[in-house]
Amino acid sequence: MTQTEPQTRTGTQPETETQPETKTQPQYVLSVYQPDGPVPGAEDLARIQRDLDALHRELKASGAWVFAGGLHPSSTATVVQLHDGHVFTTDGPFAEGKEHLGGFTIIRAPDLDAALEWGRRLAEAITLDGQDGLPIEVRPFQRQPEG
Repeated sequence: MTQTEPQTRTGTQPETETQPETKTQPQYVLSVYQPDGPVPGAEDLARIQRDLDALHRELKASGAWVFAGGLHPSSTATVVQLHDGHVFTTDGPFAEGKEHLGGFTIIRAPDLDAALEWGRRLAEAITLDGQDGLPIEVRPFQRQPEG
């Protein structure tokens, strides 16, 4: 069996009702990249959490929900790496940068356009008033052979 790429249909919107075939739809990861620095204030975080909860409820109702999670700051990361047959661990993120993976949502979608629409809605839910939004990277998982 060969791997297949998700098909694209222009103008596809997220499903609003659970469809039985969603279990066979391609899965996508919506990765949220956030800048290092101070955490937004309590009022902003409360609004973001409220909007995320609403989006997650909608994802679940549509059958698109698989999993979502936020991550602790990149400073809490530990890198595990094999070198010359020995395992080394290093504190801190693997990649040095000003932005790091802050969280992700895994969804099922019929095609890339539908996944991008969910990504747009996620970006809206986590954007602070009066600021540019955080980048959301939408990427399909490779399909695994059945069996």
